[in-house]
Amino acid sequence: MDLSHGGGPSGQLNPFEATADFEPALGALCADLVAALEAFEESQRLFFPGMVPILRERFGPLAERLERSTARFHSMPCPPEANRMRNDLLEAAGLCLDSLRLSIEDEYLEAFLANFRKASRRVNRAMEILYPLHVSLPIMNRFFLEKPFRVRDDVLIRPEAPAGPVGLQHVGADEHPYARGTFSLFVPESYKDSDPWPLVMALHGGFGHGRDFIWTWLREARSRRFLLVSPTSRGSTWSITGPDVDDEFLKDVLRNITDRWNVDRKRILLTGLSDGATYLLKRALDEESPFSAFALAAGILPPFNLGHVRGRRIFWVHGARDWMFPLWYAKTGYKMLREAGADITQEIIPDLYHAYPREKNDSILTWFDPALALPAP
Repeated sequence: MDLSHGGGPSGQLNPFEATADFEPALGALCADLVAALEAFEESQRLFFPGMVPILRERFGPLAERLERSTARFHSMPCPPEANRMRNDLLEAAGLCLDSLRLSIEDEYLEAFLANFRKASRRVNRAMEILYPLHVSLPIMNRFFLEKPFRVRDDVLIRPEAPAGPVGLQHVGADEHPYARGTFSLFVPESYKDSDPWPLVMALHGGFGHGRDFIWTWLREARSRRFLLVSPTSRGSTWSITGPDVDDEFLKDVLRNITDRWNVDRKRILLTGLSDGATYLLKRALDEESPFSAFALAAGILPPFNLGHVRGRRIFWVHGARDWMFPLWYAKTGYKMLREAGADITQEIIPDLYHAYPREKNDSILTWFDPALALPAP
């Protein structure tokens, strides 16, 4: 049986038998879900005041298609073995529909910004629901891989005897799923304890959360095989000024991971967006650092002593259309860090606003560690 456009990966048995009507409805819903998720991901890099008309043109037809395929799937008789998967898909579809509608509901600046943040959280929640389905739905397995790896989607399915707890984990979130001072960790299902693994720590932007920001890097971590952690600041944003309550917290997170997993301590990358990027630069100015390299997007250089930055490896990505931190901040910061002796690379993206450029993850990883570069075609 061919589930969701492509059949099961090599050697992977489908866990249930579906009716003739159920299977096409399942395939259509999965395809529309993936299309909606990809469109939302692409639109996030265009985040700027006034983007609602653009989103209406993009999201309107997607919402209509997803609404139709959701209704059709909901009406289909479901094999008992597929009940849990059906419920998960319907919940994820509902969250995606809410996201698409919220994003285009109001053009007023403050309302739009609030709605887009809510929409982004719903999309991330949908991905969290959908990710476990990669085991049984090939289309979902491919979605959570980088494109060059999708032709070999059989090699990254969970092994029969994984080396410890693998997949997505949320530490410290027992009482509230979005508690502050927690962290989300992704350990690829292909993890083996025999070799040391690189680690990427990703810092969210202001008012963000690690549970959401981890999706910015999860596809790459799963495909290229590195550990990924996304902490959540103790306050509403990172301790850039005032008492630094996040420095020891990040060190605690690192200790937690390095005590449990075989981490290559010479290959630990700290990356981040906006306030997370600015706080990252603060950590790059420390006299001693556990991080091997620093990669930031849409940040600014904090006003601190540059005396210890000599030799630090820094990759700075900034949008020429950044409306929150205009380009001169990035150019000035780059010049100051270079003159202080930092080993710094800067890339200005002409069409990028104040947003994370997901397409630059490949450049960042290749710069950080050539062993993490994409395989040759």
